[in-house]
Amino acid sequence: MAKRSASSIEPSMQVPDALDSARRVLQLEAQGLEQLWRGLDHRFSAALDLLAGIQGRIIVTGMGKNSHIGAKIAATMASTGTPSYFVHPAEASHGDLGMVTAGDAILALSNSGETSELADIVAYSRRFSIPLVAITSGAQSTLARRADVALVLPAAAEACPMGLAPTTSTTIALALGDALAVGLLERKGFSAHDFGTLHPGGRLGRRLLKVSDIMHSGKGMPLAEADLSMAEVIVLMTGKSFGCAGIVSPEGLLIGIITDGDLRRHMDSALLGMRAHEVMTSNPKTIRPDALAAEALGTMNQRQITSLFAVADGRPVGIIHIHDCLRAGVA
Repeated sequence: MAKRSASSIEPSMQVPDALDSARRVLQLEAQGLEQLWRGLDHRFSAALDLLAGIQGRIIVTGMGKNSHIGAKIAATMASTGTPSYFVHPAEASHGDLGMVTAGDAILALSNSGETSELADIVAYSRRFSIPLVAITSGAQSTLARRADVALVLPAAAEACPMGLAPTTSTTIALALGDALAVGLLERKGFSAHDFGTLHPGGRLGRRLLKVSDIMHSGKGMPLAEADLSMAEVIVLMTGKSFGCAGIVSPEGLLIGIITDGDLRRHMDSALLGMRAHEVMTSNPKTIRPDALAAEALGTMNQRQITSLFAVADGRPVGIIHIHDCLRAGVA
């Protein structure tokens, strides 16, 4: 059977303009988020207090589209310092309730609040006094009434033109889950370092590498005393292959640096007889060992240098070369 072209479709059956349709969807979902923002009240703080006070994990659960939203919320919480995982309510009814312990809390998602598959996990939470937070549009629903705290979603219009497919409702549920995750993150004082610890792989992990993670320390550093002869300094620089040597005081403080450029500027017959302090550049640019490696790379690019000493309390604790950053995938 031949397909009808778009031009042959009757006016009443014309497909909506793609951009108009997309803008309508985004506008409706944005309005839903606006309603959610305006409707937040003390119940959000109560839910945050409850979830922050548990000793165990947050068990997120939901059926249908909310299973996908719940899994993402659990993943966000877990990656930001709040132990959490998703338990499917149907699987919970067939043994996975054993994954929920007395020290945990349950975050249950149901737009209607009457999702039958949640009945067993909700009943389990009530039987064993496991804190239950609900995210639902049904303020008077069974789930809302049985929860310790019910976070009620606004009655926002779904973006589906038939008003049937979960669209706006799942968007605002996901956003509310993000708000909980960030609230818990802030309560715990979760830092960029903690984030890097939980994200060691991929580009994100590389962006969060610290100087101390990739710097050379101890005997790997090219350090020389201020009175050392330049003949010995050149041997040191050649052996360490950083293209520089840090000059330290008798107290171990970094007071200068000698680079390949300094050698070229003093390249005459008298160089080998000079002392390190006569050739060095004073007050060299340094970096903190706890600074991000990306910051070190930016500094080296900006100053057109290839190495930086990491200094703590005036003393060199390591050295980082631009090649270390590149090998680690820092960009």
